[in-house]
Amino acid sequence: MAIDPVCHMEVDEATSIHAEQNGQTFYFCCEHCRRKFLAGAATPGPALVSLSLGEPACRAHEPAQPPAGDAVSASGWYFCPMCPGVRSDKPGVCPKCGMALEPEEITAAPADDDTELRDMTRRFFAAVVLGVPVFALAMLPMLGVPLPAWSGGRVGQWIQLVLSVPVVFWAGWPFWVRAVASVRHRSPNMFTLISLGVGAAFAYSLFAVLFPAAIPESFYEHGHAQVFFESATIITALVLLGQVLELRARRRTGDAIRQLLSLAPPTARIVRGDRDEEVPLDAVRTGDLLRVLPGDKIPVDGDVVEGGSSVDESMLTGESLPVEKAAGAAVIGGTVNQTGSFVMQARHVGRDTLLAHIVQLVGQAQRSRAPIQRVADSVAAYFVPAVVAVAVVTFGAWAWLGGEHALAKALVNSVAVLIIACPCALGLATPMSIMVGVGRGAREGVLVKNAEVLEILQNADTLVVDKTGTLTKGQPSLTRVLAENGHVENDVLRWAASLERSSEHPLAGAITRGADEQGLTPLAATGFQSTTGGGVAGKVDGREVMVGTRAFVASRGVAVTGSLEAAATEHEQHGSTVMFVAVDQQIVGGLVVADPIKTSTPEAIRTLQAIGLRVVMLTGDNRRTARAVAEQLHIDQFEAELKPHDKIEFVRKLRASGRHVVMAGDGVNDAPALAAADVGIAMGTGSDIAMESAGVTLVKGDLRGIVKALRLSRLVMRNI
Repeated sequence: MAIDPVCHMEVDEATSIHAEQNGQTFYFCCEHCRRKFLAGAATPGPALVSLSLGEPACRAHEPAQPPAGDAVSASGWYFCPMCPGVRSDKPGVCPKCGMALEPEEITAAPADDDTELRDMTRRFFAAVVLGVPVFALAMLPMLGVPLPAWSGGRVGQWIQLVLSVPVVFWAGWPFWVRAVASVRHRSPNMFTLISLGVGAAFAYSLFAVLFPAAIPESFYEHGHAQVFFESATIITALVLLGQVLELRARRRTGDAIRQLLSLAPPTARIVRGDRDEEVPLDAVRTGDLLRVLPGDKIPVDGDVVEGGSSVDESMLTGESLPVEKAAGAAVIGGTVNQTGSFVMQARHVGRDTLLAHIVQLVGQAQRSRAPIQRVADSVAAYFVPAVVAVAVVTFGAWAWLGGEHALAKALVNSVAVLIIACPCALGLATPMSIMVGVGRGAREGVLVKNAEVLEILQNADTLVVDKTGTLTKGQPSLTRVLAENGHVENDVLRWAASLERSSEHPLAGAITRGADEQGLTPLAATGFQSTTGGGVAGKVDGREVMVGTRAFVASRGVAVTGSLEAAATEHEQHGSTVMFVAVDQQIVGGLVVADPIKTSTPEAIRTLQAIGLRVVMLTGDNRRTARAVAEQLHIDQFEAELKPHDKIEFVRKLRASGRHVVMAGDGVNDAPALAAADVGIAMGTGSDIAMESAGVTLVKGDLRGIVKALRLSRLVMRNI
C-alpha cells in the first residue's frame, strides 16, 4: 500500500494510478489528485510543499458545503456588467444597480457554487406557496368566485397579513438590502422602486388591519378598510422569479469560456532525449519539443519539426476539411490530430496561444454587452425621486385641503401614489410577454436566451453570417465523379470507395458515403497503404489502385492531363477538393469533394434581404471559394481568409458605424464575434461553444429561423 501525497488516502500500488517525479513513483486515489500533484510539482518552491501537507484535491475529501462567507474565487476580482468601474475582491451585489457581481476571469473548473441560485429559488417557491392564497382571498371575489363569508372580513385580512409577512420580509429580503444600498449610494434603481411600492402597499395594509378606525369610511370596501397584501406578495414573487432566471442565465454565461478552455488537453508529452515524459500543460515552455500521437489534442501553438499528419482544425477555424501538416507547418493548440504522429516545437504557450486569445475575446465581448435592465435603472434614477416628491405633495395637499379626517386621507392617497408607481409592468406584463414569446419561439425551433435579445433584435439592420456550417452544410461530401479514358463514373467511385473504407480521413468518409448513396457494393481491398498529406494505395479486386492528390499520383508515375486536368482545375477554382483515381498505373478519373450550400440558404438570404437586412458573409476559407459562394447566393459583401480576431474586429467596426448587427455562426471561431454582435445567432447543428456565446440558437441550423426570430422579436416588443 502507498499514501496519496495529495489527500493522504491509503491506496493500492497494484491498482492505483501513478506518476513519476524526480525519479520517484507516486500513487494516487484518483485522476484529480494526480493532476493536482503534477500541477504543484511543476511549480518550483512552495507549491509542492503545500500539496505535501494534504491539501484536499479529490471531491470525496472536500466539505459537502463550504462555510458561509468562505467562498473565495480563484479569479480574484468581480465586476458589474452594467456599471463600469465597479469591482470587488469578493462576490456580492453592485452597490449602484443591485445586480450580482460576476467574476472577471472564468476558469476551466465547473461552476459548482450555486448557493445564490439555490437561495433565490427557495425564496421564490416560498413566495409562491404563501402568496397564492393571499392572491386568491383578495382577487377571486372580484372575478365572481364565491368564497366563505369570513374570507372577506377581518379574519381574511389577518390571514393575508400572516401569510404576507414571511413573503415580504424573508423572501424579499435581498431586495430590501439592495434598495437600502441604492439609497446609501444615492443611486436609485429598479430595486428601489420595487421596495418602495411593496413597502408602501404592506405598510398601509398593516396599518389598515391594526387600526381600521383610523381609515375614513370613504375608503372602505365591502364594509372594511381595503388592503393590498396581494400586491406586495405577488410583486415580490414575480421579481424573485426574474432573479432566478437571471442567475440561471449567469451560470450559463461562463460555460462558453469553460468549454473553450477544455479544448486544451490537461497534459503534454515532452520529448526528453530518448523518452517522452507526460507533464501538466502549464509546465510546457517555449522551445520544448512535444510529441503528438494519433487522436491527441495539440497542446500549444507551434511548428512541426518531425513527421506529419492531417489535423482537424474545425473547432477553431470552422472549416470542415482537415489540414495536412508536414515538417515546418504551423499547428494550433486545441485542434485534434488525426491518424499521423509528429514532433512539434512549442512556439506560443499559456496566455499567448490562439485559444487563449479567443477565450479573452469572448470574455471581453460578453462583459461589454449592455443588459436591458440598464434602461429601467436609468429611468429609476429620475423616477424614484419624482414619485417620492409627488407622494409628499399629495400628502401635503390632502392634509391641508382634506377637511374631516384630513391626515387619514393624506396618508391613503400618498400611499396610493407609491403603490401605483411600483413597476408592475416590469414585474408582470414584461415577463408574461417574454414567457409567451420565448415559448412560441421554442416551438418554431428558435431558442432565445433572454429578454434583452428580443428587445435588441427588433432593431437589427445588418446580418453577418459565417460560411461553413451556416450557409453551407459544414461537412465534406462528394459532389461530382469525373470519369476519364472511357471509364464509367460508378466504376471510378467503386474502386476509390473500396480502398478508402480502410482510411479514417474525412475526405475518405465523404467518398464512402457517396458510394453508399449510389448503392455501390464495395470490392475486396488488400495491402492498404496511407501517405499523410497525399493519398492511399492498395489492391482492389486484384488491381493496383491509387486515390490521392495530383502530386501523390504523379510521385507514383501517373500524370493528370487533358480534359480531366481542365475539369479538376475548374472545380478547384470554385473551392472544391479533387482526389484523383488511378488503376494499374492509368488515370481513370477524379472525385470532387466540397461543402455544399444548404438547400434552405438561398431562400433565407432572399427573404432577409427583402425585409431590409444588409447581409455580409465572413469566412476563414480562401477568397476563391468565398467569392463563388457569395455570387451563388447574391451576397454583395464578403470577407475571406479571416481569423477569429478579424471577425470580431469587423463586427465591432460595423457597430461603431451605427449598424445594429446580428451575427450568425456555428464554430468555435465564431464565438467571439457572436458575443460581440448586438445579437449572436448560433446554428443548433454547430458547436456548443458557439451556442453558449449566442443569444439565439436555431435548433435546425436553418437560416430561415432568423426570419422567424426577427418577426418574433417585433411581435413581442410590440406587445410589451
